[in-house]
Amino acid sequence: MPLLDPQQLLQDAMDRTGLADWADDGFADRFALAVAHINTIPMDDAGRQAAAANIHWLLTDRLRFFDDRRHFALAQEVIDRPMFASGEPRSGTTLMHALMSVDPDARALRFAEVMHPSPPPGTVTGDDPRYAQADAEWREINAKMAKWLHCHPYNDMLGNGLPEDERTWAFDFRVMTPTAWWRVPMQNLSMGLPTDPAAQYRIHKAMLQAFQHRRPPRYWVLKGFHTTRLQALFDAYPDATLVWLHRDPVMVAASSTMMMADIMDGIVGPIDLAKEARAHVERVRWSIGHTMTDPLANDPRIHHVRYADFVADPIGTVRGYYRFAGRDFGARQEDAMRDYLTRNRGDRHGKFHYSTQVLVDAGYALDDLNAEFAPFRERFGVPVEVRG
Repeated sequence: MPLLDPQQLLQDAMDRTGLADWADDGFADRFALAVAHINTIPMDDAGRQAAAANIHWLLTDRLRFFDDRRHFALAQEVIDRPMFASGEPRSGTTLMHALMSVDPDARALRFAEVMHPSPPPGTVTGDDPRYAQADAEWREINAKMAKWLHCHPYNDMLGNGLPEDERTWAFDFRVMTPTAWWRVPMQNLSMGLPTDPAAQYRIHKAMLQAFQHRRPPRYWVLKGFHTTRLQALFDAYPDATLVWLHRDPVMVAASSTMMMADIMDGIVGPIDLAKEARAHVERVRWSIGHTMTDPLANDPRIHHVRYADFVADPIGTVRGYYRFAGRDFGARQEDAMRDYLTRNRGDRHGKFHYSTQVLVDAGYALDDLNAEFAPFRERFGVPVEVRG
C-alpha cells in the first residue's frame, strides 16, 4: 500500500459526509504533519490500511461534530463551575475522578460520547447506539491490551468509561493516544505535534456544551493533565476549580514507564524499557519544572492534595475538595462513592507490578533523582515513596 496522502484523506472524509468546514484554518497543514509522522513508521499493508481507516473515522467525526453547532443552539450552553482533577500521571487522579463521577448531581465525559461525539446525545431518542458501538470497541481494546487492565482497571467500564479531557481533541490531531489509535501498529505520540492550548480548550468546551444540551442540569466533573496549561484552562473556564494531586515524581516516572510498556505490548509488542524510562523521566522533569515556575500554581482556584493523603482517605479527600469548590457533599454523594470503592477493587484484574528498579536499569541514580526533586517535595510536602 502506498504512503498515506493527506489531501486525499481529507477529500474522502468530505465526500463521505457532504461537509467541508474543518472549523480551523490551520487544520489541513497540521493534519499533514500528523500523516507525515505516520508515514515514517514501518507498517505492512494491513497496518497502513488500519491507519487510513482510523483517520477516516476521526475526520468524519470532526466534520459532523462542528456541523452540529449549525443545527443546535450549542454555543448558548453555559458550563457552570466545572470541577477538574489533575496531577502527574499515576498520582490518583483517575480514582479521584471516578469517585466524583458517581455523584448523582454531577456529569462526567463518557468514552461512548467522546469517541463518537455527533449528534449531541440529548437529541437522541431511545437507546443511544453509540454505547453499544463503544462497548464493542472497548472489548477490542481490552483484548488487545489486556495488561492495561492491571494498572487501569477502570477500562472495564467500556463505553461508559471515563476519558481524560485530552481525548476530546483526538480529531484535532494534536495527540495520538491509545484510546483513539489502538488499531494502528505505532507507539503513543503525546508530544511532538503542534499544540495550542487555547484552541484545544475551545474544542473541550464545545464538547461539554454538546453533551449537556437538552439534558438535565448537572455540574461537570472532569479529569486531565491540565497543570502545564493552567492559563488556558482558566481562560476557558474562569469559574472552574481544580484539585491537584501531588505524588513522588520518581515513582510517577517508574509507574508511567511500566504502564506504557503494558499498553504498547498489545499494539507493537515489547518496547525498549530503558528508552521508555528515559522519556518518562524527561517528561516528569519538564512537568515538575513547569509546576515550580508557574505563578498560577498558587491560584486560589486550585486545591492541592498529597497522593498519600488521598490513598489514606479517598472519601475524606473528595469531601474536602467539594467543600473547597463550594459544592454540596451529602449522604447521597458519600454513599455512592463508598459503594463504588466496595464494588471496584483496584486489583480486580490482577496486580500491577512496578518499582524504581526500571529507572536504575535505565542508568539513573535514585539518590540523584531524589535530590533533584527535593524542592518540589518540600514545597508540597511530598515524601519519598518506597515500594517493597
